[in-house]
Amino acid sequence: MSQIALPLSVADPDRAVRIVVGGANRAAIAALAEPSDWPYRTAVLVGPPRSGKTLLARWFASSGHGEAIDGADRWDETALFHRWNRAQEDGRPLLLVSDADGWRIDLPDLRSRLGGSIQLAIAPPDDVMAGELILAHAEQRGLQLAPAAADYLVPRVTRSHAAIEKVVAEIDRISLERKLPATMSVWRDALEAVQGPEQGRLL
Repeated sequence: MSQIALPLSVADPDRAVRIVVGGANRAAIAALAEPSDWPYRTAVLVGPPRSGKTLLARWFASSGHGEAIDGADRWDETALFHRWNRAQEDGRPLLLVSDADGWRIDLPDLRSRLGGSIQLAIAPPDDVMAGELILAHAEQRGLQLAPAAADYLVPRVTRSHAAIEKVVAEIDRISLERKLPATMSVWRDALEAVQGPEQGRLL
């Protein structure tokens, strides 16, 4: 499994979350690793909910590549424009992470500057990445999940980062509640609870 390890905090360096690298985010991660190539030293990163945008921003900043602003679409635009100017003056790359689908920028100067910046996007996961995400979320929860679980779940789970995380969380909850290992009956019930009975019985 291709992953990037990221400590959760300085106080607890041994605990780490894993950023799964796959077709949905490989190009964005490659660009984040080489900020010297960015026009205007600025990149805008967008993607669906729970797709790892915040984790990638933390990885970018903790790696010393530059400054990252998560939730940049919620910032005051004048303040954001000043940060863009500072990045040009200091020569320090600036990563802006947006949760908005189609970020609308009203300040003309900021809109033109960011329009010329590199645009990075995280896509929904493909089948291979979905399987890796299922196992990675289970690992982070300390949930014992057989590799066959991914084979069962991938064709049935909604193809989104958020849905995959939610199904694994439901498997963990049901397994703990029943005090039973996470077997196929638990996988099926978790799918039905999150997505409806049709998905649990698919195929």
